[in-house]
Amino acid sequence: MAAAIDTEKHVGKAGWDQPARMFALVNNALLLKSEPSMAGQLKDADPRGFSAIEQEGLPSTTDLESMLGRVAWPEGVDGVALTVERLVVPPEAERDLPADKDKATEALAAHPNRQDVRLLVAVLRDGESVCLLRQRRYDSDDAVAIGNDIALGLVHALKATLSE
Repeated sequence: MAAAIDTEKHVGKAGWDQPARMFALVNNALLLKSEPSMAGQLKDADPRGFSAIEQEGLPSTTDLESMLGRVAWPEGVDGVALTVERLVVPPEAERDLPADKDKATEALAAHPNRQDVRLLVAVLRDGESVCLLRQRRYDSDDAVAIGNDIALGLVHALKATLSE
């Protein structure tokens, strides 16, 4: 899905330490029909492809699943993309963590083998989905992993936002 790759690059240009960002995916032909003023921006776009429209004002939350549970999209939205940054540590780093959630988060963030990653998950109403993963350590457009099963939990949560 070209829109997912383009959106990931767009988000990547803004650097790291970003909050979650959400985008509506809309068919280019339908977008042009409903918004003729965008003709200049869409002149080279594949009419069968999708444009990502950022949803500004996304609430800051530590409970992404709860926030996604309150999201619904109108019929004209063909899909959704979400970017989130996450901290990945080796399994042994999770042993002997403090019981306090904030202290455990601090301990994981200070772990010497932690990896900062950004996920972009995109899903369409027809069920198509793709996940992109960028590591801060290898922060370049040609080092982004692409797959369908990188973040299955987010894929399912985003699909639920498109359910009618």
